[in-house]
Amino acid sequence: MTNPLLDFSGLPRFAEINNDHITPAIEKLLKDSRATITKVRGNETAPTWQDFVQPIVDANEHLFRAWGQVSHLNAVMNSLELREIYNANLPKISQFHVELTQDQRLFEKFKQLRNSEEFNSLSSARKKIIENELRDFRLGGAELPPEKKARFLQIHEELSALSSKFSDNLLDATNDFTLLVENIDELTGIPEDVLQAAKGAAEKDTASARPGWQFTLHMPSYLPVMQYADNRYLREKMYCAYVTRASELNSDASPINTDGNGDNLPLINKILKLRFEEAKMLGYENFAEVSLASKMAIAPKQVLDFLGDLAAKARPYAERDLQELRQFAAEKLNLSKLEAWDLAYVSEKLREKRYAFSDQEVKQYFPETKVLPGMFKLVENLYRIKIVSTPESGNIQCWHPDVKCFDINDAEGKLIGQFYLDLYARPTKRGGGWMDDAIGRRRVEDKQTRNSTIQTPAAYLNCNFSAPVSLDGKLRPALFTHNEVIVLFHEFGHGLHHLLTQIEDLGVSGINGMEWDAVELPSQFMENFCWEWEVLADMTQHVDSGASLPRVLFDKMLAAKNFQSGLQMLRQIEYALFDLRLHFDYDPDSNKTVLQLMDEARKQVAVIFPPEYNRFPNSFAHIFAGGYAAGYYSYKWAEVLSADAYSLFEENVADGLINAEAGSHFRNEILAVGGSRPALASFVAFRGREPKIDALLRHNGMSAT
Repeated sequence: MTNPLLDFSGLPRFAEINNDHITPAIEKLLKDSRATITKVRGNETAPTWQDFVQPIVDANEHLFRAWGQVSHLNAVMNSLELREIYNANLPKISQFHVELTQDQRLFEKFKQLRNSEEFNSLSSARKKIIENELRDFRLGGAELPPEKKARFLQIHEELSALSSKFSDNLLDATNDFTLLVENIDELTGIPEDVLQAAKGAAEKDTASARPGWQFTLHMPSYLPVMQYADNRYLREKMYCAYVTRASELNSDASPINTDGNGDNLPLINKILKLRFEEAKMLGYENFAEVSLASKMAIAPKQVLDFLGDLAAKARPYAERDLQELRQFAAEKLNLSKLEAWDLAYVSEKLREKRYAFSDQEVKQYFPETKVLPGMFKLVENLYRIKIVSTPESGNIQCWHPDVKCFDINDAEGKLIGQFYLDLYARPTKRGGGWMDDAIGRRRVEDKQTRNSTIQTPAAYLNCNFSAPVSLDGKLRPALFTHNEVIVLFHEFGHGLHHLLTQIEDLGVSGINGMEWDAVELPSQFMENFCWEWEVLADMTQHVDSGASLPRVLFDKMLAAKNFQSGLQMLRQIEYALFDLRLHFDYDPDSNKTVLQLMDEARKQVAVIFPPEYNRFPNSFAHIFAGGYAAGYYSYKWAEVLSADAYSLFEENVADGLINAEAGSHFRNEILAVGGSRPALASFVAFRGREPKIDALLRHNGMSAT
């Protein structure tokens, strides 16, 4: 156990992991997995679950748990040295994965098991795992002739490297931009806590050696400037830097970029060509068909029709939203032309005027010290669980001092799962919010005693919020905007999906084996509670006065809930349409560029058009460095499911919105079953029928109800 990456007895030993541990651990685990596969592959007896599938699961779980820790550190504690080691080992992991899915003898053994008498006696979860494996073998190139398998492997290695480079470029470009403002008169409108953070950043930056206020492209700094700064030139400068990240317009800026190429557009073109080549090799017309093979949606046209229908319903509301913005900007702010860098600012001014409150006012009522206990209380009451800080006796090791760890226990105090919470933005951490699994739930058998135990799951929950700041010599807790509270609930919903599973087979426990366009159901479901008075009343406290959120202010927030919902929905549809068309009917070898396709998607559905220098695709990490290629539509697809699921709670509100009976039903039929059955079957089991779009439209103010 001298190498902490080889210890699987409990939670990761982050405090002990150093870069020298990574390569030896990965190479040993790869060797062990290959040895196990060679052994079961050479077994001449008929394959069974216990003698064939289980040994592969055991060996690979160790490999991917260790690699998961390395990947997590690369995402949250990125450094040049760690990045180089990560990228050196990434091709080894990619090669092993493709080797596995291309192994013809393993494929034949899975088919043999599928057709055996034992298959009929297996649990539904294990049957689903075998069916998923057969599908993944076909998608992994197992049926390709030997001469094509080598090229298929090469494609996947290149795609992994390109995605990693895309993410690195984006992080570098975000970190590389700083703007020092030396005159306080240029910063009117910006909230005091944001100014304090900017002043602290300037003081810590020894490179500038000048007093002032330093702003960055990280969300806690960038967004308040765009939303509140009266200085239009400042907003324009920040906007321009943000929308040209990792593009040809700033690709030479990074001192950490060792190859001097920080432009993501060439990477995008290479990624698209390789995905198209992969699809053709597998017998598909395009990569969108490959992506949808493991999703709820059946074909690209079905998704296009879904997006088109939603866009048609949202467009009148978006046009109304835009007209109101333009009129307000001209009449009240003397802005004859509304530019991209004015949108957030004018929107906030209009909201303040119409609803008599601001995001900054609301933010004072959401200190972290009250939000977290309030969120925990909600899920405790819904799901009959208890959340407590992990005891010191648990010897928890975290990767950063700001990280917290919590236990989830059942009603009898028995441990169900654990999660890490990493809430604050920092330069070493990639942007956005996300959940990832640290350990998956499964039943583990002791080979000596034949006794079995349940391996409790663990999750990483990551956000990029503002850290606590010192104001007038006093440290104030982190304050969250209401939108940030929604993000927190969203990621916690993903975490609960992973942690509350009752499935004992790793391949379909939690989010594993789940159709990707349904994986957002539990996360978006949780967002709905952020708009309920009986929830917010327990999780708000003014940072100075200690008063709870006034009901009158909540009513204003509720009245403004669907403020610009048309514009927001069209924006998501625009991104989803661009993503799908990139992987469906776009030819990367044609004369049309990715940016031209982006413009086409905008013209098809959007009502707002950014300046020509906008390079949105260069930062679209969801589809070029994440798992959403030809799947970004999943956010709207799953929102139909989540809104409809939540409507069951609304229909039974007479029994109390935080209804433990309905909560248990959701836990048992959605969260607990994970990917052990089709997502549609789980939804029908919960709701008693197939999903309807009505609740989504109603929640977005696009319904007469």
